[in-house]
Amino acid sequence: MSEDIDWDPLRQLASRVEAGETLVLTPDVRELLLRTAREVAIPDADAQAAIQDSTTATALLREERGRIRSGSMRMMAARSEVRKLRQAGDTAGARKVMEDLLAEEVVPLYRELAEMALEDLD
Repeated sequence: MSEDIDWDPLRQLASRVEAGETLVLTPDVRELLLRTAREVAIPDADAQAAIQDSTTATALLREERGRIRSGSMRMMAARSEVRKLRQAGDTAGARKVMEDLLAEEVVPLYRELAEMALEDLD
């Protein structure tokens, strides 16, 4: 899955909207929002409904960007904690960190990375 993901266009769009640009729902923007919704585990029906007008599409864009950002931050924090615990010889503690991350993470890419990190602890 990770090879197919490119969130840069979404990040760029979100930055422009955060800077005050109005979201214009072109076919390309709609496709980007729908594709990203799938990649961050937002149900298709919710995404389809959201892209019907710019207000709800803007909310969808912000939710997608938020899931990407918060998942990334959780992943970085967990990896840092795992590294510290492994250096201290606490493999069980390191496993717990990744298990806790998996318990709350919804973004498939970040779940996949956490599962791989957990396997590396075996």
